[in-house]
Amino acid sequence: MKQIAVVVQSRPGVLAEMTQALADAGVNIETVDAESADDKGVVVFTVDHYDDALRALHRAGFTAVTEDALLIRLPDEPGALAGVMKRFKEASLNVRSVRFISRREGFAVVAIGVERTDEALALVKDLLLA
Repeated sequence: MKQIAVVVQSRPGVLAEMTQALADAGVNIETVDAESADDKGVVVFTVDHYDDALRALHRAGFTAVTEDALLIRLPDEPGALAGVMKRFKEASLNVRSVRFISRREGFAVVAIGVERTDEALALVKDLLLA
C-alpha cells in the first residue's frame, strides 16, 4: 500500500484545500490522518488513484512525500502492537509511521511505514494482509 504524507503550515482551511483538490481530481480518500504541533501539520492519505492524487496536490501547491506501508492484521488486544514494534526494534529497523486503519471482529488492520521495506516484510510475513 502506498501512502501520501504532506507537511503543511497549520492554519484554518488547509484541510479543506487539500481535500477539495483531491475531490476536483476525482480522487476518493480511503484514509486520512491529520496531526499538528505548533505551526506545522502532517496529513497522511491513502487514496484510490495514487498518481492522480499526487498531481492534484502538487497543482494545489502542496509538496507530498510518499512511502510504502505494510498492511498487517493483529488481534485487537493489549500488547499486540507492542509485540510487532519489538520485532522492528530488535532488527534495528526504523518505524516512520503507524496508523490503525480499522478494527472489527476482534482484529485490527494496521498500516506501518518503515525503512528497508524488504527486510520489514520478512519480519511481519505472518501478519501481512493478502
